[in-house]
Amino acid sequence: MNKLTMKSVDLTQVNIDKIAELFPNVITEARDETGKIKRAIDFDLLKQELSDVLVEGDKERYQLTWPGKREAILNANSPIDKTLRPIREDSVDWDNTQNLFIEGDNLEVLKLLQESYLNKIKLIYIDPPYNTGKDFIYKDNFKESVDEYLEESGQIDEVGNRLFQNTESNGRFHSDWLTMMYSRLKIARNLLREDGFIFISIDENEIDNLKKICNEVFGESNFISCITRATGTPTGGGNNAIVNELDYILVYAKSQANAHIEGLPMSEEDSKIYDMEDEYGKYLIRPLRRTGGEDRREDRPTMFYGIEAPDGSVVYPYGPTGYESRWICGQHKYHELVKENRIEWKKTEKDGEVIWQVYQKFYLENRRKQPSNLWDKIEGNKKATRDCKALFENVKVFDFPKPVELIKTIIQMVANEKNAIILDFFSGSSTTAHAVMQLNAEDGIQRKFIMVQATEPTDQESEAYKAGYKNICEIGKERIRRAAKKIKEETGAEIDYGFRVFRVDSSNMKDVYYTPDKLKQGDMFDLASNIKEDRTGEDLLIQVMLELGLELSLPMETKQLEGKTVHYVAGNSLIACFEDNVPESVIKQIAAEHPLRVVFCDSSFEDDSARINVEELFKMLSPGTEIQVL
Repeated sequence: MNKLTMKSVDLTQVNIDKIAELFPNVITEARDETGKIKRAIDFDLLKQELSDVLVEGDKERYQLTWPGKREAILNANSPIDKTLRPIREDSVDWDNTQNLFIEGDNLEVLKLLQESYLNKIKLIYIDPPYNTGKDFIYKDNFKESVDEYLEESGQIDEVGNRLFQNTESNGRFHSDWLTMMYSRLKIARNLLREDGFIFISIDENEIDNLKKICNEVFGESNFISCITRATGTPTGGGNNAIVNELDYILVYAKSQANAHIEGLPMSEEDSKIYDMEDEYGKYLIRPLRRTGGEDRREDRPTMFYGIEAPDGSVVYPYGPTGYESRWICGQHKYHELVKENRIEWKKTEKDGEVIWQVYQKFYLENRRKQPSNLWDKIEGNKKATRDCKALFENVKVFDFPKPVELIKTIIQMVANEKNAIILDFFSGSSTTAHAVMQLNAEDGIQRKFIMVQATEPTDQESEAYKAGYKNICEIGKERIRRAAKKIKEETGAEIDYGFRVFRVDSSNMKDVYYTPDKLKQGDMFDLASNIKEDRTGEDLLIQVMLELGLELSLPMETKQLEGKTVHYVAGNSLIACFEDNVPESVIKQIAAEHPLRVVFCDSSFEDDSARINVEELFKMLSPGTEIQVL
């Protein structure tokens, strides 16, 4: 029983709990006045989370730290003046698809998706660089000029993403990798739903460090498991004596209290143990008496009670040697099982004495098996490489793709619902997109994917480059197209095989939009508009959607009203017109749609009086509309 504290609530601990929900990484351990270890707040880190400048601190504490950790926090929290631009020519079925492929540095992409996908992602799977000394990882100092970066590292992709090979001779070998991962994971956590999960593939090079930063970012209590996977591919990793044939998958929940591992579908082999059958179907039985572990009466007294057997006798949960054990459930649950026909009695006789034993029935229908943390039967990397190569007509376009079966297994564990969004922000050859489509075709569940990949160039000596694929994004997009065609031919399933392509670019707005105070009077005549001349209305629409928190998969439509182009998103969720001098008649037509939000440009109004008139029109015709201006 619980003991009353007989004192008021410890508000300090309540506040620590609230802070822990927002910033789990600032929770640490410290000794109180009596020397007892208790949870505490790392105020230096908390200050850093709430500050846009570096905060220094020298107090000893339990923590993982490295050169660059505070910069990683700054990188995660600092805003960027960038946008996503639609690339229709690379997309498939733009008007109908709900899948996304985004090209660009994934830290920038994650920042841009913050409003639109906050608390909306059901599953994140990533296969980041393993930091073997041969991987390219991302440089996050966005303020550094391109010339400075090229001088430093010599690595930059065709659209300005900064990459460098983190060799073991680098004095910041682990630090650079940790800095890169930490900032991305911090933002990724915000995108997860409260019942969401993240699965991260890694090998032994950084698994210890990765687990420590995940404990900070997601909270140690939200650690689910470390899955050990047999790759099926002996490598030269490890030392000279032991060949490495394993890698690992760290699994974290956004909130373990809300998240649920659904299990995996039963195979024919799994189903064989359901060896009994009645009018309700096949089933197996397990003793209702608790066996093994803490099965004593004193452990759970409410689970020790008498149950009436078919002959009217009363049965108690005594162990085989006569000690007082307990049932696996309380009396209320037991009576529910009886009503549901999930209790079965068996009678035996020993020395003329009738002995009754009670069992719980488990039916096969809709049963799923609990997954293990040892995955040694899923197809290995060799088959994944062969399958990818076959998809590209025997051209090896990508080294070490993950198996489709592996990603399908992960999805089946946690994302079996319509419109569940699966995000992969190290998408590589787009195995995750392939797996989502394959699984959707097999079980009919309409999941959606978001792939994010930097335009990392392919090696000029590689088969991919010689086949015309100049960067990893081109490989990923083509794989989705080819996989979609193959899946449709093999299954005939009518699912979403398309994807919208977006690319990170500089803002659609000129610098003056962000720093009008720096505009000199002599420059005003050169600035007829604060929008860049090479940007379209659709470019502007996407940036507006990102700021207003609208998903990029929503239906978009363009209409002409009296010669003016008007954009519609999800019906009347957003209506935008970026034209100059929009007449009052067009404004009235827009207001008649009763949009939730409407966006115009400054130049849409001839003068201040026209702007005031538009506000009055909406107050009269659509008072619930939120009006925004660029």
